[in-house]
Order: sequence, then C-alpha cells, then structure tokens
Amino acid sequence: MPLFVRDNDMSMLNVTLPDGTVKEVPVGTTPLDVARSIGEGLARQTVAAYFGDDLVDASRPIEADVRLRLVTLNTPEGLDIYRHSTAHLMAHAVKELFGREVQVTIGPAIESGFYYDFYSDTHTFSPEEFDKIEQKMADLAKENLPIERQVVKSAEAIKLFNEMGEDYKVELIEDLGEEEVSLYRQGTFVDLCRGPHIPSTGMLKVFKLTSVAGAYWRGDEKNAMLQRIYATAFTDKKELKQHLHRLEEAKKRDHRKLGRELDLFSFNDEAGAGLVIWHPKGALLRTIIEDFEKREHFKRGYDIVMGPQILRTELWKTSGHFDNYRENMYFTEVDEQSYGIKPMNCLAHMLIFKSKKRSYRDLPQRYFELGTVHRHEKSGVLHGLLRVRGFTQDDAHILCTPEQLDGEIKKVLGFVRDVMGIFGFEYELEISTRPEKAIGSDEDWERATHALKSALDDTGLPYEINEGDGAFYGPKIDIKLKDALDRKWQCATIQCDFTLPERFDLSYIGSDGEKHRPVMVHRVILGAIERFIGVLIEHYAGNFPLWIAPVQVKVLNVTDSQAAYVEQVCEELRSEGVRVQADLRNEKLGFKIREAQMEKVPYMLVIGDQEVAAGTVTARHRSGENLEPMKPADFIRFIHEECKLYH
Repeated sequence: MPLFVRDNDMSMLNVTLPDGTVKEVPVGTTPLDVARSIGEGLARQTVAAYFGDDLVDASRPIEADVRLRLVTLNTPEGLDIYRHSTAHLMAHAVKELFGREVQVTIGPAIESGFYYDFYSDTHTFSPEEFDKIEQKMADLAKENLPIERQVVKSAEAIKLFNEMGEDYKVELIEDLGEEEVSLYRQGTFVDLCRGPHIPSTGMLKVFKLTSVAGAYWRGDEKNAMLQRIYATAFTDKKELKQHLHRLEEAKKRDHRKLGRELDLFSFNDEAGAGLVIWHPKGALLRTIIEDFEKREHFKRGYDIVMGPQILRTELWKTSGHFDNYRENMYFTEVDEQSYGIKPMNCLAHMLIFKSKKRSYRDLPQRYFELGTVHRHEKSGVLHGLLRVRGFTQDDAHILCTPEQLDGEIKKVLGFVRDVMGIFGFEYELEISTRPEKAIGSDEDWERATHALKSALDDTGLPYEINEGDGAFYGPKIDIKLKDALDRKWQCATIQCDFTLPERFDLSYIGSDGEKHRPVMVHRVILGAIERFIGVLIEHYAGNFPLWIAPVQVKVLNVTDSQAAYVEQVCEELRSEGVRVQADLRNEKLGFKIREAQMEKVPYMLVIGDQEVAAGTVTARHRSGENLEPMKPADFIRFIHEECKLYH
C-alpha cells in the first residue's frame, strides 16, 4: 500500500528510506508526516530527520526527491537535539522570569547535558533560584508550544534583537556575515539558532539544573563575564536519577577538593593562575608515577633525553609553531635574541637526531623525555590539574623508516594497553584528521592518516573518526580513558608526522647508500602528568592503590609506652622501601584510626602492649579489614608482594 495516495492535482516526490524502500509523497510532506504514516509510536519519538547528509527539523517540508532517515529520541543525535531544545526552554523560562534584566547569548548541548550563558549587570544567578526556573520550564512545556523555524534577512533579525535589547545576538549575526539567518520561536521566545529542534515543548519533561559558573563571552578573558547555568535532560526519570547520583559522586571525587584534603597540591594567586604547587605527598605521588614511566620506557627500548626550556624563536618558525600555535606560546628575550618557551618537546628531539649522521641500521630512534612545557591557556578554561599552564608530559618521539612505521605505531598501542590495564582504565580510540590550519602536503597527510588507520585496522581495535581535529603537523590517534564514573578523559595520543622531518631536513643513509627522510611519531602514554594525576584522584576517589599511595602505612600507638617500638617498626619498614609515617600523638586510638582512614592510607599498624611483647604488628586495611598479627619482616614481604603486580 502506498504511503500516500496520489492526488492528480498534486506533485509527488520519491522518498527513499534507509531500508531501500521508495515511497511516493506529496510535495510539502514533512518527516513527521512520514513517521506518523508508519506509526503513531514512531511519530512520538521522532525529533528530526536527515535529508541526505543534512540534519533538519522534523517539520521541514520535503520539496524534492530525497534520501530520508528519521532521528528518534533513543539515538545520540536525538538526545543532543532534545537537550539543545531544553536549553532554549531554560532560556525562555529565564526571560519570562527576569525579562530585560538578563540577556541571552548561546546555549549548546554538551556530553552530559547542556548549558546556557546569560549576561546581566544587575542579577546574579544562584542555585537557590533553580527550583523557580525549573517550575517555569515545566509550565512552558505543559503549554506544548510549537517550536517553529523561520528564515529571515539578517538585517531584519538584527532589528528584531535590537528592539529586544539582545546585544549579544546582534553581535553574533553581524559576525556571521550571512544574508539570511534562521530563528526559532516558541510562544513569546525567539532565538538565533541553526537548529534543528524538537517539534514542540511538550516533549520536554525530564530536566534538572545542576550548577552555575562564570564564563567569558567567547572564551576570551578580555570580554564580558557571563553566567553559565549548567543543566541536563533525559527522556525518562530513571536515567536522570542515575545521572544525578553520578554527579553527586563526582562532587565527592573532585580532585580539587581531595587535593586539599589529602594535602597533595595547591594553587596560589601570588604564583599565577594555572601553575601547580606540589606539596610533599603530591610530589612523591608524581615521582612514583614518573619512576614507573621511566622503567616502562627502558623496557621498551627508549632512550631518556632532555631538552632546554627555551629555544630560539627562529626554530619555532621553522617548525611552524610560530605561525600556527603562537597564541598558545610564551616568548622572552635574552641578549636581544627572541626565544620561545617550549609548549612541546619535539624540537630538541629532532636536533638530537640531526646531531650526527644516522644509518638505517640505527633506526628506530626512540627519545623519551619527562619534559615540562608551558602553554598560554585562557583563564576561563583553567580547571584544577585538568587544565593548567605549566605541565610535564611523558613525551616521546620515534624516528623511523617508512617501513618501520606500522610496527612502531602498533608497539605504542600495545604500550597504551599495558599501562592502562595497570591503572584499571578502559578506553576508546578516535582518529583526528587534518584541521583547517595545517602544514605539509596533501600527500603527506594522506600517508600519515592511512598509517594510523591501517595499524588500528590490523589490531582490530574499534575507533571513530574526529574530522578536522588533528595537530597542525599531522593526524593523530586520541585515546580517551573511561573512569569509575564512566566519564571520558583525553590523555594518551599517537601522532604521525611526515612534515617536521622535512622542515628540519632530517635524513638517514639507507641500504642503498642514499639519503632518505625518516618518519616521526609523536606520542604520550599518560599525557600531562598533572592531568593524569587529576584523573587518577577522581577515578580512585583518592583511595590510591598501594603501589602509588604516597603514604602506604601509618603506624599508630595505643599509649606512650609503645613509642620506642613504633619508631623501631617505622625504621625497619622505611629501610625496606615502604613509605611509612608514625602517629605518636596523645590522642585516642579510634580518633587516630579515623583520621588515617580520612587520609586514605592503605594500611594502619596498631601497636599495643601485646604487639610490643610479641614483636609483631597488627595490620588494619582502610576498608576496616584486620589482618592476623605478623612480624614486621613478614608485613614488609606482604607489602612488596602486593606492589609487585605493578612493577
């Protein structure tokens, strides 16, 4: 039976569905009409559609033959549209409540929900207002207002928003420089937006405002400070409840909060924004991780190298960083000579390779450096350890023959697998391709991208394509870790580069006696040590595994009479490499145990008269589990055996 009955007075079009079925429909039929003709259940779930490769509203009329794919709420695209529409609903509610006191700016969907940025020089939003805003959103949703798209001349839109007092919308339209723009209306609210959006507000039923924060207009600290209200939306209440639980758990795990409580690190305005000050326990934690890194790199044939913190600006011009990355760099002048403070470590590594003649028999050369770099991150994006201005990367560069490239990429993938397994991370992979701002030939980019894809295809690892997000000198494999709350973190990366060896005129003598150009692989395993530690803190909720815990054991006395034995035990443990502290304070044992638990120390050794008499220790795990009394030497062996799993 045909989808629609042909009317002799009406033009008909062909709509091709994903299963290959071709349906005849009248001109002006909408995707929602098509969905409704298939089933009312499908229509209730349809939020948008694809016309070929173009994502459009479900109410967009079909005016030519088209390949049609319906987008439903239970798809990632559908959820994004649902959340973006809820952002508009929130902005609508805010305008209803506060009128011209508040200006709207932008409100996109994000991975965990959405946000909307507002400007006001008279009103400051607070979480105490969230209930009121949510109630207004619910009222507007109940009205089931149609969400309608309108294409207008830019001049007309500018006039409209000027009359509404929406200066930021005017600025956006002017910067677009388009003859026409699209607006979306729902009731009295109108917003500048490309869309698409759901058909009506009645579909928006499950949402929650979560937090408010400051954000600079367009991310530039020179611009006005906006107020960003974060929120989330789901299609059912159960999913929202689960999400809110994860948010509460995330607050408990916040590395900034735990960093203070565990006395790991701090930031100080006197030092400067985005610059980490490591306290003794935090410095020890990163030393343990860095030592682990060195051992793992030695095992895999890497040589440790070190490059200077500053290099002449001419060198950064040669590399392309000056033209393509300058806004992220710091510069200084010494003896009237301009220098760039390094934002990455690759230049010195290329100079090492170039320092002597190389044969194909010398390749691959694998240079590893725990190199501290500095990048000019905007103040609005700084976030604890996760986004800083000074950080240390576990940076390595592999220079090899083109024939060795595939094997080297696969070895790095194996390295990532092994290390992430030790820390207990699952991960996802994506290939980021050539950005708009790039150097190098099309041929080199094609070769590099093919090399990364081929290595992943051979290993059978699934991956996504992230178009246009590669480094300016080459494509890359980005490895995104999944933590205990199933959040994703970008840490490890593998970049393939044919361009910089060309720019620096690197060469080796091949088996034919002629000069050849090496290929360069840029890679990090953990990434920025600061960022990785921030992720670790939140992943483990500060309960570090024994092998990386800054303090592995705390020894507690019951009374002063055991103090000498406590010191003896500590000395014995310390001499065998166990990281131990004594708590000899004149406090009740229960208090000292609770405090050690709050410090998340893996093991406590409780020393009373019985232990002194027997020359033993009684170990208590931070979980509350007690071990049988044992000699200090046996406890040391116990600790070493548990740590062996990670060495």
